[in-house]
Amino acid sequence: MYAVIKTGGKQYKVAVGDEIFVEKIEGEANDTVTFEDVLAVGDDDGIKAGDVKATVTGEIVKQGKNKKVVVLKYKAKKGYRRKNGHRQPYTRVRITAVNV
Repeated sequence: MYAVIKTGGKQYKVAVGDEIFVEKIEGEANDTVTFEDVLAVGDDDGIKAGDVKATVTGEIVKQGKNKKVVVLKYKAKKGYRRKNGHRQPYTRVRITAVNV
């Protein structure tokens, strides 16, 4: 069984046991989080989409800054170089249950 959830402006296809990186969620490690914005649920019978009465629960594994975006600017023969970086705060979540 899997579900498609929406959090942080993005959609994720998750199943029990998956670990995903989502936009920062308030909480500490080992806290339980519930995703109530479930867009679709799929199982052996097929896919149920639209107005789905389901929730997905997970456990926060780690809070942290895990991905870095680097912007480089360069102009040839002019000695102009710029390096600008940004680290987006992400949360690692382990999915524990898909409740339909």
